[in-house]
Amino acid sequence: MDWRSVTFDWNRARAFLVTAEEGSLSAAARALKLAQPTLGRQVEALEAELGVVLFERSGRGLRLSPAGHELLEHVRLMGEGARALSLAAWGQTEALEGEVAISASDAYASYLLPPILERLHATEPRIRIEVVVSNDLSDLSRREADIAVRNVRPTEPDLIARKVRDAMARLYAAPGYLDRIGRPQTKASFSRAEFIEIDAKGSLMNLLNAHGFALETANFPYRCRNFTVMWEMVRRGMGIGILDDRIGDADPAVERAVPDFEPIAFPVWLVAHRDIARSRRLRVVFDALAEGLGTTTGGGSG
Repeated sequence: MDWRSVTFDWNRARAFLVTAEEGSLSAAARALKLAQPTLGRQVEALEAELGVVLFERSGRGLRLSPAGHELLEHVRLMGEGARALSLAAWGQTEALEGEVAISASDAYASYLLPPILERLHATEPRIRIEVVVSNDLSDLSRREADIAVRNVRPTEPDLIARKVRDAMARLYAAPGYLDRIGRPQTKASFSRAEFIEIDAKGSLMNLLNAHGFALETANFPYRCRNFTVMWEMVRRGMGIGILDDRIGDADPAVERAVPDFEPIAFPVWLVAHRDIARSRRLRVVFDALAEGLGTTTGGGSG
């Protein structure tokens, strides 16, 4: 058969695919932003075109028929092909304009990204940036963001990643707070200090005790999962906190609480979807982030 003689309506196939994935016409209609009767007619038209029954009606829902099960994977492959075509066409454009969403943790979004994005805007003013602030891993496959800054290497096969550096986390406190507790010099003397815990698991306490401290729950009167808020608490002299030294060393309101404390190394990865990374616009932003995050200077240096 000559494929050029085959006529096929992708809208009908998409209606079938989304209905199968959502489990009902109403849910599929919401996902596709179509009226339910319109979606139903598209599914019925595909059944008539193929000469098969794709769904069996059961009560208020739908169940794939044997023929529907057999054809579903083929339609999924068509959907992936349509998506790849769209991405490839998008990536061919040479226009350095449009939106790019960047996902980063609250601390990086607050302290490290602004000077990088400011420099990027000065050279590429038609690129609009959305900063998605999240301490969780954004799902790039579902386009929650175009580019993500992560501290773990991605395992998803459809993502690419570049390790931009190994960052160092150190302990910081306000000078006034250290004066108040007598500026302890040994790890044992920090038993009377107060720290700000970063999660409910006691991760910071466990980490510090593994490095020779002797801290107890009483040493952690505060807990905050938001690093930006934690940092403001440190700056106010409420206790000792841990943060990337590019942020801590650049802030004149704090100082290293334990100067000889061996910093905790953690990787910084820049991640993007393998297809999206072919876009010139995305590539420019990706490279700007890699250069900015890969430097050793603090975010406050501009």
